[in-house]
Amino acid sequence: MDSSVTEVKATPQHVCIIMDGNGRWAKKRFMPRTFGHRKGVSITRNSIEFFARAGVRYLTLFAFSSENWNRPKEEVRTLMELFFRSLKDNSAELHSQNIRIRFIGERAAFSQTLQKQIAEAEALTFNNKAMTLNIAANYGGQWDILNAIKKIGARIERGEISSDSIGQRMLESELSLAETPDPDLFIRTGGEHRVSNFLLWQLAYTEFYFTDVLWPDFSTEEMQKSLNDYAKRQRRYGKTSDQVVEVK
Repeated sequence: MDSSVTEVKATPQHVCIIMDGNGRWAKKRFMPRTFGHRKGVSITRNSIEFFARAGVRYLTLFAFSSENWNRPKEEVRTLMELFFRSLKDNSAELHSQNIRIRFIGERAAFSQTLQKQIAEAEALTFNNKAMTLNIAANYGGQWDILNAIKKIGARIERGEISSDSIGQRMLESELSLAETPDPDLFIRTGGEHRVSNFLLWQLAYTEFYFTDVLWPDFSTEEMQKSLNDYAKRQRRYGKTSDQVVEVK
């Protein structure tokens, strides 16, 4: 194991991250926000390598929300360019590390070229087993739930199911991360304490870790801190502390 990764007692199976603070990081240096996004790409690459070495099986990164289209056009254009270039430059490397790439979100809004690049990355890495990297792009938690409800509604209209048969498992099977364990650890950098429409259903019992560190400064040491903090948590899922101890 790499020296920058310290083994912890309870490694989360699924980590999800809102990578916040690129723009503010650049502003502190009197640079355009796009400069921060470019710096953030290298940190994203480091985080994938770090959490894979740490034994995390699923890593979900919030790359671009459905609300991010409202940002300045130049910033959106830069984000799309970085998105495309990162896929083109890193898919083969991730494939060599046995990492699967998946995209969640409404991809129809992207250019045909980017959609093709997304499909190629997914196809190339489809059978990889070391870790699954979920990239949330043009994604929103409300969209995810609404989309699942529409799929279930269509099944009712076709007469395949009745409304009485709808339950939690059925809805979860129609969400973007169906067949993926719910996140164990949610990380948000940049000092904000909110989920910003990210995985609203799936975060019900996730442990939250907020840090003031801006994403371009989120070093492997900071990543390790998040795992160390998680290892101290007691996950109760509605039970009492004594009940959890008794089960162990």
